[in-house]
Amino acid sequence: MNNDLTKANPNVHPSVQPLFTPFTLGKLRLPNRIVMSPMTRAFSPNGIPGTNVAQYYRGRAENGVGLIITEGTVINHPAAADNPNVPHFYGPALEGWSSVSEQVHAAGGLIFPQLWHVGMTRQIGQEPNPDSRPVGPSGLDLSGNPATEAMSESEIHSIIEAYAHAAADAQRLGFDGVEIHGAHGYLIDQFFWKQTNRRSDRYGGEDWISRTRFAVEIITAIRKAVGPDFPISLRISQWKTSFYGAKLAETPEQLAAFLEPLTAAGVDIYHCSTRRFWEPEFESSDLNLAGWVRALTGKPTITVGSVGLSEEFMSSLAPGKVTQTVGLERLIDKLVSNEFDLVAVGRSLLADPEWVMKVKGGRLDELKPFTADALRTLI
Repeated sequence: MNNDLTKANPNVHPSVQPLFTPFTLGKLRLPNRIVMSPMTRAFSPNGIPGTNVAQYYRGRAENGVGLIITEGTVINHPAAADNPNVPHFYGPALEGWSSVSEQVHAAGGLIFPQLWHVGMTRQIGQEPNPDSRPVGPSGLDLSGNPATEAMSESEIHSIIEAYAHAAADAQRLGFDGVEIHGAHGYLIDQFFWKQTNRRSDRYGGEDWISRTRFAVEIITAIRKAVGPDFPISLRISQWKTSFYGAKLAETPEQLAAFLEPLTAAGVDIYHCSTRRFWEPEFESSDLNLAGWVRALTGKPTITVGSVGLSEEFMSSLAPGKVTQTVGLERLIDKLVSNEFDLVAVGRSLLADPEWVMKVKGGRLDELKPFTADALRTLI
């Protein structure tokens, strides 16, 4: 495995050289360390991605993104989505995703779909499928209040099968791997979090073996469906939607206990979502979440959180508000110190599809700043 961050490339500006070194993930070779972060766009009417979605992803591949992770795509379950325009990853939507895969590969890119189930963040009676009740480990909303009944074991098993089927479809359609969305308070994360998982059976309780079992069985089922060489990424986070101070693990020891069964199940790379990549995860070290996960598991990690932005991402959503790009020195210093392996870029890539190529050439003064207007178009 050659992941040398020091090898010079005359086609890259010296100040950003480490971002543009290749990286090997199993049998997959990434041309650089930059990942397109998954971002919900909701431009797929009735769950079907069209030619505009294919062109959107192709545009980032053409401009040098090392790996694209798609927006969250919902698995085949009636309560998986909370928006009728979020793309499916089953049924008629697969034809659209086949085109996305073809377009990205034609541009020389690599792409994983992110597989998703929103769980209890969906409201009762919400479109699509308003007759389908939200599902979660204990039927609790993110505040811990009862909203519906707990999932039955048969429901759990059917959703595990749906994840495996989606991953097999991704492999069949030519995708380069898959990412499982296990972060931000959605279904898998609801099993991880004591606030929302108060089950007393083998899928809940005080120990991490029980609260990670749902995710472990999903990972195991996917691995069985796709074989040993198809990369599996798992996105994790401490924070939840609207609960930014939430913590799955209060200490490195707790984090290690959380990660151990997931790693043993077959995760190839962890995508560690934080709101600001430069913030330490625990007081005992300057390591961020991706740094701690890499140190504890030995697995490669992706860091993410306000890369290229000067403010936390939620505050940047105010209409007309502009966030200025900031220097990448801190990011590159952490990359060179092997704190993490890959860097996910989100809103900066929405604002400027050419972000990677401009950074590669040292043309930082040409970067387009992110504004909320970028969320309203698909370019």
